Amino acid sequence: MKKKIDSEGTLDTIIESVQKRNLSILGEETTLGLTIKSLVAIAIGIASFVGLYYNLNAQIQEAKELPKPVVSRTEYELKEELVREAVMETKEDISEIKEQMTRIEDRLYEIKVSNR
Repeated sequence: MKKKIDSEGTLDTIIESVQKRNLSILGEETTLGLTIKSLVAIAIGIASFVGLYYNLNAQIQEAKELPKPVVSRTEYELKEELVREAVMETKEDISEIKEQMTRIEDRLYEIKVSNR
């Protein structure tokens, strides 16, 4: 029984010290300074986050259920053909550039020889 009295005495001293320091204790009678506008804003914010969460979850589940894309043989052959054509075009472009460089070098040599 002494422990009960000690704990009640301790509780009373805590309450007295809080009242002396003008600190408020949250309880049933505590009021918060929230306006209706701020409550509505908070509710809309929470509702939008919840909606976003469920929408994202639904999209993830849908993506999990979709079959994996299969590359068909025709698609593979077409892509391979495009790559080969691009390589061949690049080779042709390089050979044209080499020819032009050779012509430019020849002309520069001729100009250099004629100026001597």
